[in-house]
Amino acid sequence: MRVILKDFVKNLGEKNEIVTVKNGYGRNYLIPQGLAVIATSSAVKMAEENIRQAAHKQEKIKNEAAELAEKMAGIKISIPTKAGSNGKIFGSVTTIQIAQSLADRGYEIERRKISIDGDIKTLGEYKATLNLHKEVEVEIDLEVVQE
Repeated sequence: MRVILKDFVKNLGEKNEIVTVKNGYGRNYLIPQGLAVIATSSAVKMAEENIRQAAHKQEKIKNEAAELAEKMAGIKISIPTKAGSNGKIFGSVTTIQIAQSLADRGYEIERRKISIDGDIKTLGEYKATLNLHKEVEVEIDLEVVQE
């Protein structure tokens, strides 16, 4: 029996993939659970169209992320914070502060897409990585200065 998967099924396939399964598995598990539909000619055409449209949308999103990465390459952000006389920060610099500083410059980046190596607990220069897309990331320079 040929079925079109509506969702990822472990050890079977990805969404919109056409697979061949045993009749009992298809009729008694996949179809009643809403994980698959029977692969009729019209259903196959719809699945192919869905794949084509999804690929087009993903390509557009990736291109937008690449353009943003080009603009942000070499950017340096200064983050003012309270610190003691020895250069140690009261608390630490977080991704929220980095996202706010980027927003002040006109770049709306979610804080979950920002990653920093280790904790920033002293004044100085650091690097942060922005994951704009699963295939596109850019590294920016951070300078933590005393207020």
